[in-house]
Amino acid sequence: MGERRAADKKKAPPKAKWPVLQPKLNLQITRLKDKDLFTVQNFFTPAESKAFIKAAESAGFEHQGSLGPAKGEAYRDNDRIAVNDPALADMVWQSGLSKLLSDIKIRGKAAVGLNPNIRFYRYKVGQHFGQHIDESVDLGEGKHTVYTLLVYLSGAAKTKDKSDSNNMKDSASEPIVGGETVFYGSRNRVVAEVAPAEGMALLHIHGDKCMLHEARNVSKGIKYVFRSDVVFA
Repeated sequence: MGERRAADKKKAPPKAKWPVLQPKLNLQITRLKDKDLFTVQNFFTPAESKAFIKAAESAGFEHQGSLGPAKGEAYRDNDRIAVNDPALADMVWQSGLSKLLSDIKIRGKAAVGLNPNIRFYRYKVGQHFGQHIDESVDLGEGKHTVYTLLVYLSGAAKTKDKSDSNNMKDSASEPIVGGETVFYGSRNRVVAEVAPAEGMALLHIHGDKCMLHEARNVSKGIKYVFRSDVVFA
C-alpha cells in the first residue's frame, strides 16, 4: 500500500538551484504519540520554504497516480519531483535535525542522516493521497530508513507580517484549506490529525511499525511538501 519505489527511478528532472539553509539552534520537538510521531515548528523559515517551492517549480513536477485499492495500491493523485541529491540531504540534516535527533535510539542504532532520495510533492485543489503505509528502505552497509520526514512548504492561514505582503498574489502563498496528514490506529480510529503549516517538519516511524495514514483532499490553495527519510545505522 506504500509509495511505489520503482517510480523513483524515472528520469531525473533538470538540476535545480536549491536554497542554502541556515542552521537552526532552538528547534523543539512536539510529540503527538510517544516517540513515533512528532512535529518540529519552524524547521524551514518562510523564506526558505518559498525558495524551495520556486526551485521545485523551475525543475518541473510530474503527475503521480496509482492503480488504486482494487490493484493493491493506495489511491494517489498528486505531482512529484524525485532527485538523488546527497548534498541536499546532508544540508537539510546538518541544519538542525542532526542535533535534534541525537538522543533517539532504535534497536541500538542512531540517526546518521537523510536518505539522498529527495522528493517534492505538490497537491492542487482536489488532489490527495489515500490511506497507505511507508516502507523502510535498506541503503546497504547497515543503513536503513526508520522515520519519514515531511516538511510542509506551504500551509494554512496565519497572521501575515509585513514582509509577506508582496507575496500574497502568488498562488504558493495562498492559505491552504484541507490537506491534513491523518494517522489511524486500530479500527480506523484517528490517532492524530496534522494540518500543514509553512516550514513545519513532521516525522513518523515507518516500516513494520508505520501507522496507516493519508493526505486529505486539498480544497483551497496548493500544498507543497519536502520529503525524505531519516537513516539509522
